[in-house]
Amino acid sequence: MAERSPAGERRPLATGASGSAGGDATAPRAATVEHHLRPGVLHLAALPPLALYVHLPWCLAKCPYCDFNSHEIQTPSTPSASSPHGGASGLGRPGPPSALPEARYLQALRADLEAALPLVWGRPIVSVFIGGGTPSLFSPEGIDALLSQVRALLPLEPACEVTLEANPGTFERERFRAFAQAGVNRLSIGVQSFDDALLARIGRVHDAAQARAAVHEAREAFDRFNLDLMYALPGQSLQQLHADLDAALAFEPPHLSVYHLTIEPNTRFALDPPPRPDDDLASEMLDAIVERTARAGLARYEVSAFARPGRECVHNLNYWQFGDYLGIGAGAHSKLSFPHRVVRQQRWREPTTYMARALQGAALSNEHEVARDALAFEFMLNALRLREGFAGNLFVERTGLPPSMVEPGLRQAQARGLIERDASWVRPSARGFDFLSDLQQIFLPKR
Repeated sequence: MAERSPAGERRPLATGASGSAGGDATAPRAATVEHHLRPGVLHLAALPPLALYVHLPWCLAKCPYCDFNSHEIQTPSTPSASSPHGGASGLGRPGPPSALPEARYLQALRADLEAALPLVWGRPIVSVFIGGGTPSLFSPEGIDALLSQVRALLPLEPACEVTLEANPGTFERERFRAFAQAGVNRLSIGVQSFDDALLARIGRVHDAAQARAAVHEAREAFDRFNLDLMYALPGQSLQQLHADLDAALAFEPPHLSVYHLTIEPNTRFALDPPPRPDDDLASEMLDAIVERTARAGLARYEVSAFARPGRECVHNLNYWQFGDYLGIGAGAHSKLSFPHRVVRQQRWREPTTYMARALQGAALSNEHEVARDALAFEFMLNALRLREGFAGNLFVERTGLPPSMVEPGLRQAQARGLIERDASWVRPSARGFDFLSDLQQIFLPKR
């Protein structure tokens, strides 16, 4: 698990986001710009901010809880059966970072981005997020080449946030500084825990000493960085959770993401679930996280995100406020707005297939126009994750729909004590924040 955005992977509860498994060569080509600009039922007065997501899908080992589109690095010289962990099939055993097809993948990313340019022409980029997988497996020179290509093809805002996900298992001294020199200005480190026993239980490739060294180096190289932690881990006690918080908060991080371990389908943990803390203990853990982060000066501005003032993740805020994002790379999702419609896209998931198709100018495995009722739900699905909620007029601005589309749901949510609102603002109540899934489901399209 790492600091995540919908552009990379699964979007909980969302409708209309299904995608090809990555091997069907019969997917239709992308619609033309003219097709997307034709008259329709929506009326967006202005297009929302646009972010760029870049997916680098490889990792050293597939974590047993991970259902993201990530693949173990494979050595082509040692044929074997497909990896049981979800790695690229038929390529061999897990290999070192030197086995990455870095140059070819960067070529595919450039081709993918060039093909997408007509859909976003002239729109400034507010943030860039390089996610995975483990993007820090790529060389600093490769990240420098990637960002140089991005800057050559897209207009970046002067203060554009550029985030790179990194794992302590790929840590080398001076490596993070080299990423900063390449143009990364925010690092997101997948620590998950500072406890060696807990790290082993969740299949992480690093230990606590590597985690501490990586965070120390990040503090030296970046003003802005995020630490990922997980809780309700197999066999984790409340005392161990407090020890992890002690370790994380001692680094005075400007941003902290904390996720409850969940068992997802199609993972090794789904086949053999480990014993985990019960709901009461997990609830105690969350209470401790909220209380201790607040004491440390980190405000809970989103369900799983805590930040010091002005250090919120710009990229993820754009998602939660229903901004647009162009996603490139294997399995990446895009949400793109046009004056009369909102379109979702997905790239081919399997890396080898993606590279071949992207270099042919056909990186998309599918795309579709979001239906009106699904659009209203997707806005609420995202915006209600924010502790401060959203301005009432933002729904109209970002969806092109009238307020009447969600008014019945808002009345029901207010009657159940799940939201608070006035003439200009909607926010989840304390109860709504605790029972967010119940609140979001009120806005599911009625079939």
